[in-house]
Amino acid sequence: MDIQRVRELHPCFGARQNRGRIHLPVCPGCNIECRFCDRTQNDVEMRPGVTSRVIEPEEAVAYVEKARRFCPEISVVGIAGPGDTLASDRAIETFKAIGSRFPDLLKCMSTNGLLLEEKAQALIDLGLDTLTVTVNAVDPAIEAHIIRGIIYHGKRYEGEEAAAILIHHQLAGIRKVAAAGIVVKVNTVLINEINRFHIREVARTVAEAGASMYNIIPLIPQADLAWCSVPTCAEIESARAEAGKYIDVFRHCQHCRADAVGVPGRSEYGRQVWQDTFRVKETFSHG
Repeated sequence: MDIQRVRELHPCFGARQNRGRIHLPVCPGCNIECRFCDRTQNDVEMRPGVTSRVIEPEEAVAYVEKARRFCPEISVVGIAGPGDTLASDRAIETFKAIGSRFPDLLKCMSTNGLLLEEKAQALIDLGLDTLTVTVNAVDPAIEAHIIRGIIYHGKRYEGEEAAAILIHHQLAGIRKVAAAGIVVKVNTVLINEINRFHIREVARTVAEAGASMYNIIPLIPQADLAWCSVPTCAEIESARAEAGKYIDVFRHCQHCRADAVGVPGRSEYGRQVWQDTFRVKETFSHG
């Protein structure tokens, strides 16, 4: 994939503010338990992990057609949850249909990376254009404070063992997809009390693995990490400066929902596209 084309078309890779995206919420389940995660269904919270409802893969084409009527600027179809996109085959099934119907649109996926190494070839064969992997630490001792555990091939792991498994597969997966030409961005949730002084090492490591862009997301204190502080603008900029020594840093993240529609920071058509599907808060389970 030509990274220059990605930068021209994808708002999360630096495109100007005239490019839109639709996130298709087709993946309800997750295989890791992040201590800051609170996945819900509602129409009021503007953050990752939130959707009005989960749709079926076979519904996706109709929703993209509808979204493009409201927002012709849409250049990207993304799948970012609300769970993990590789915890099931729902995202891959969806992208197969989207690729056939909308070959002009970039296909973008976000994942926690636990199953990325083993599913890398499927994403390559699919013709995925861009991939975002959330890597919050590359040291198992630090990652163990960010996740409670993982579910890997039906078995639960906890502590540093779980963290080591996750990190290994994240980095191995990034290497595979990047080598095949998929443009990789890495997200890191900045948690002052846990990984603030680890950002430099994360950025260096993922850059060496093949990631071409890095995005630092300030923690939204909630769930098990409700006790943590909200990173200040100065702290975020300091972390970005450290990461920028190793990798290109993205600076305009909008904390998008899993069902976002429109041009980030300029327009939002979620209500029009998902009308009659909104629900009050509803939680998901892991598995």
